[in-house]
Amino acid sequence: MSRYGKTPIPLPSGVELKKSDGKVTVKGAKGQLEIGIKDGVNVNVEEEKVLVTLDEKKQLPGSMHGLYRSLINNMIIGVSKGFSKRLSLVGVGYRAAVSGNNLDLQLGFSHPTRLEIPKEVEVRVDKATTIIISGVDKQIVGQFAASVRAIRPPEPYKGKGVRYEDEHVRKKAGKAAKGKAA
Repeated sequence: MSRYGKTPIPLPSGVELKKSDGKVTVKGAKGQLEIGIKDGVNVNVEEEKVLVTLDEKKQLPGSMHGLYRSLINNMIIGVSKGFSKRLSLVGVGYRAAVSGNNLDLQLGFSHPTRLEIPKEVEVRVDKATTIIISGVDKQIVGQFAASVRAIRPPEPYKGKGVRYEDEHVRKKAGKAAKGKAA
């Protein structure tokens, strides 16, 4: 048994959870999410709390207990509050713009970069150097933010690139001055 898996998940008002045919569906103010559940994982709703338990007869590892508890918790938070990631563009001439269903980035390459925005995600650009990615599904929001960052990750000498707003980039010292041979 997982210690983390045993802790109950609070179910906020306005969020409803249904289990049917090996699937768990969570509906809330911001949308609806669905996940497939393995045989042997039980999800029960009791008094505004969700409990995830493992069936003793099925030989599932304890890690499944904590995994499904976390996935269901993220679904509940997503449909009630939502998730968001903020990215900062650091560098001269680095900018972003949203045009239709695409995110256009100018990141110092000889060509602009265009990314298609997933339909589950909402993207806003503030001041052309801050990108706000928000949505209901934590995995999709995080994956899209990581794919934007991967185009030009922050480099360790000047710190230029795309970074998460709360990310700290460790900088390296540059080369020693030329001609200082001993």
